[in-house]
Amino acid sequence: MKKFSQLIKTLDGTNKTNVKVAALAEYFTNAPDQDKVWTIAILSHRRPPRPVNTTLLREWASELAHIPLWLFEESYHIVGDLAETIALVVPSDESSTDKSLSAFLQEMIWLKAQSDEDKKAYLYRNWKQLDYYGRFVFTKLITGGFRIGVSQKLMTRALAKATGIDEDILAYKLMGNWDPNTIDFQDLILEEKKSDYLSKPYPFYLAYALENEPESLGDVTEWSFEHKWDGIRAQIIVRNNELFTWSRGEELVTDKYPEFEVFIGRLPNGTVIDGEILPYPNKEIGTFNDLQTRIGRKNVSKALLKKTPVILKAYDLLEWQGEDIRTRPYSKRRNLLEKMVAGQDGIPLFLSEKMEFTSWQEVAEERELSREKRSEGLMFKRKDSPYLVGRKKGDWWKWKVDPLTIDAVLTYAMRGHGRRSNLFTDYTFALWNENEEGEKELVTFAKAYSGLTDAEFRKVDAWIKKNTLERFGPVRSVTPHHVFEIAFEGIAESKRHKSGVATRFPRILRWRKDKKIHEANSLEDLKALIPHTVETE
Repeated sequence: MKKFSQLIKTLDGTNKTNVKVAALAEYFTNAPDQDKVWTIAILSHRRPPRPVNTTLLREWASELAHIPLWLFEESYHIVGDLAETIALVVPSDESSTDKSLSAFLQEMIWLKAQSDEDKKAYLYRNWKQLDYYGRFVFTKLITGGFRIGVSQKLMTRALAKATGIDEDILAYKLMGNWDPNTIDFQDLILEEKKSDYLSKPYPFYLAYALENEPESLGDVTEWSFEHKWDGIRAQIIVRNNELFTWSRGEELVTDKYPEFEVFIGRLPNGTVIDGEILPYPNKEIGTFNDLQTRIGRKNVSKALLKKTPVILKAYDLLEWQGEDIRTRPYSKRRNLLEKMVAGQDGIPLFLSEKMEFTSWQEVAEERELSREKRSEGLMFKRKDSPYLVGRKKGDWWKWKVDPLTIDAVLTYAMRGHGRRSNLFTDYTFALWNENEEGEKELVTFAKAYSGLTDAEFRKVDAWIKKNTLERFGPVRSVTPHHVFEIAFEGIAESKRHKSGVATRFPRILRWRKDKKIHEANSLEDLKALIPHTVETE
């Protein structure tokens, strides 16, 4: 645990990629093998279930620190991180522990089924035996909220440096449904086993946002274009008469989308398709809001399958007749995909239309149709490009549509997190609406916490503290006074929201100091932005 805590301290204390890679590589070279496995699991979001809820953690930490709960809560709001707050307020004794990271995590798995009294005793014993940073890391593991600035790609680079194994091979090995509680380092990283690859997807190739004008990419005829569909990026795998569906988040979601079981027998064994899972109610592409009714469901009922069926929009073919064809040019892979999908009527598999243009002006005109087609914009793919690993510049680009915007009134505020935990930076915004009595009232529709400069956040924070109307725990209602321009990527009708509208990725575009609140937009204005679909099949 000491080595892991020191690693986290080093990673948390630098923004330099080379320093992080060096620290991780040293750790993967010298740490015990089972600790290496658990570290890989933690950094790739495979953590054991949380054994203690945060309410109990706060109560027990305040008790052990001999401070009232209200003072602990106030400290928590200022610090902004629960594990850091506990590490600061809980006292250490003179004892210490040499338990390994894997031993701690095995105990946490055991702890989940124990009584509250046993959990409390366990936490007290370990909080006291650990130093400040060990206590911080230990509590992070308990809460399950372990996030540091280390991407999967960066971790894979460090593993490659420590083991001498190629990064692409490691990226492939780390995908899949492996369990750190049952697998060892030899099985996970060092040993080559053909059986491991039956269900495993390939690492996804990701596009960069277009940085300059499209014309900067040269001859438009060297590129293929398609819409960037707004769903869940996924790989469909058919091998040995079995089907596997993987999300881009490396989650096996086969059981969540039973519609795809019909691919067995219709698609040849040794097939891997890269595509987008999209909602398809009434035989037309729905919104991401529709798809959210399927995400996270433990059981997909017959009623839900009927109400919100899904399809796969196929982008690319990565494996054909059992052969990895990612190094072949995109145009060749695409031709094979089109031949395979041709004639596959009656199954939820559609090609993402490949488009070619004679001018960049035509590309721009097609992009303007994106929202009507339920897409986020366009993808550009160089015709001779291979399918690479991760985010690479040069061959694949995305050109998303400009965000939708609306002018809204600030009505509620809550403290931020991390370095902004002492400022009110998380805002709720409202639009005008006419109620049944014919009176205008403000109706909340979105929350946003990004888009202002630090100086602007400080000014708004000072104003909020002087203009609070009511307090609801950490939330304050404020006098309607300030107008902000809110940008968002998508919009759809929603019965779950009081406004009747759900916006996707809302953020603050600018502070409209030039506008009074009566000049803010109405809910009717917002609803007018909901697009009408056009036929895409």
